[in-house]
Amino acid sequence: MIDWNQIDTVLLDMDGTLLDLHFDNHFWLEFVPQQFADAQGISLEAAKQDLYARYQSRLGTLEWYCIDHWSRELELDIALLKAEIDHLIAVHPHVIDFLDQLMCAGKQRILVTNAHQKTLALKMEKTRLAGFFDQVISSHQLGLPKEDPAFWPRLHNLYPFDKERTLFVDDSLSVLDSAKEYGIRWLLAVLQPDSKGPVHEAGEYQAINDFSEITSGLRCTI
Repeated sequence: MIDWNQIDTVLLDMDGTLLDLHFDNHFWLEFVPQQFADAQGISLEAAKQDLYARYQSRLGTLEWYCIDHWSRELELDIALLKAEIDHLIAVHPHVIDFLDQLMCAGKQRILVTNAHQKTLALKMEKTRLAGFFDQVISSHQLGLPKEDPAFWPRLHNLYPFDKERTLFVDDSLSVLDSAKEYGIRWLLAVLQPDSKGPVHEAGEYQAINDFSEITSGLRCTI
């Protein structure tokens, strides 16, 4: 599936790819609506109907990923609420071994996430994954989400990489489409971003259930 001899740089998404998306799905679809319902004095059903419509209107934009935006919009401390259920933050199976092998094989490793810096800091503290990466990038630093084709030239200008020798792994088809349009050669989808959710369609992309499927081809150079 992956010819590691042709890859120097690995770009990795965080939520749904390295980390179980169950935390985020539960947070936005269940926990936040309950907090919003309590704060507004409305039913949970009414809160969900209101919030889901607001979410839908922001999908694919930087605001959707911005907890400062949602804190203002909902009059809730989103960062604090995330910390309240941080016990649900979990690393997908075989991720640590994969990252270890990437390091040992001398591949450049860049975490590229749409997560807001505050969310990123919480998850890095909880999972201790930061040390596995050469760079950790939030799309908020670049002012565009990964879904936007203009994101990739900005990333490339900041951290140059050879598009022909770069692998990008993400659970979002729209993000993979954007990366493909920019010209990144090696693209890989994640089939089950939420361990408690359904398996996703991968469309035209090669896909994995977990990282053990591509770890064995890595050869340690250290």
